[in-house]
Amino acid sequence: MQRVLVILFACLLARPVAACETALLLAVDVSGSISLEEYTLQMEGLASAIEDPKIVTALLEGQNRVALVQWSGSRDQRLALPWQRLQDENDVAALAAKIRKIKRPQRHTVTAIGEAIRFSLAQFADASDCDRMVIDVSGDGEENEGMTLRAARAEAEAARVTINAIAIEIDDQHLGLSAYFLRFVVTSEGFVVTARGLPDYPRAIRAKLLRELSKLVG
Repeated sequence: MQRVLVILFACLLARPVAACETALLLAVDVSGSISLEEYTLQMEGLASAIEDPKIVTALLEGQNRVALVQWSGSRDQRLALPWQRLQDENDVAALAAKIRKIKRPQRHTVTAIGEAIRFSLAQFADASDCDRMVIDVSGDGEENEGMTLRAARAEAEAARVTINAIAIEIDDQHLGLSAYFLRFVVTSEGFVVTARGLPDYPRAIRAKLLRELSKLVG
């Protein structure tokens, strides 16, 4: 009997780790148009959304991975949070805590969405075991530097990476940004969620995550 138990235990240890269903990369706009207060609101909204029970279930369903990139100008992207594998509720809680602690980098006024996408695409080399690859771009303005958006989106399509977006329409000057993101930013299978100003961002990010991960929870 003892020998049987030993064999069963060894088999359990030998089981392969569950495959990753989705690699979700959050590409957060930190350009100069977003103040420190608004940045804090954005990150807190993201962390709170990740803690939502429905989203926790969705994130854990497929042993998914999450990473976070901060971006602004053509040379201003950084991997603020490398890939985090989510296997249990403690992992999700730790992810939310890490997001809350990410400091705001030096602000730049320009917006290079195409370069942000290209930088984000490069990060999937470290999440190649995931079945789906998704980039979430959040921003409050159109591309005004680099001008590589069309090419970057084509590269994402070729690599089978889906791009979704949150358009943060802060004031009248940003109205129509959702249409711009839908036309120029998201891929053919992607979608856009509109946040009516930064205070609406927590609702928008929660809605986006639920829609995005709906395939995982049926």
